[in-house]
Amino acid sequence: MKSLAMLFAAATMVTTTAVATIPVAAIAAAPTADIGGTWTASFDSQVGTQTYTYTFEVAGETLTGHSKSNFGESELTGNVDGDKVTFVENLNYQGQALAITYTGQIVSADEIKFSRDVAGQGGEEFTATRQK
Repeated sequence: MKSLAMLFAAATMVTTTAVATIPVAAIAAAPTADIGGTWTASFDSQVGTQTYTYTFEVAGETLTGHSKSNFGESELTGNVDGDKVTFVENLNYQGQALAITYTGQIVSADEIKFSRDVAGQGGEEFTATRQK
């Protein structure tokens, strides 16, 4: 016959294990946000004010798209994981290829806060807004 202490210990272990796995399952099930569509941003940079229009398409976690700014146009590739967005813009700036890496956090259905790094030399922080 099992003692009351052994039964209590076994019940506590099962309860603790079940509770500990709930947050992990909830995090793993976090849906990828739908940011497909057109977004705009304007910000100051080392080469002056830049105005961008981004067009994002998202399939699963894969992001593709297009950017257009006062300095040119380029294709975008990256991913979306929950509320995190990353992509690379390969811009041809005055005949030179520049890889611009973006990291963002989706704040709402209409706002993404981004930081970008221009060819490993630093960059800017800005907010993009969804165009309706």
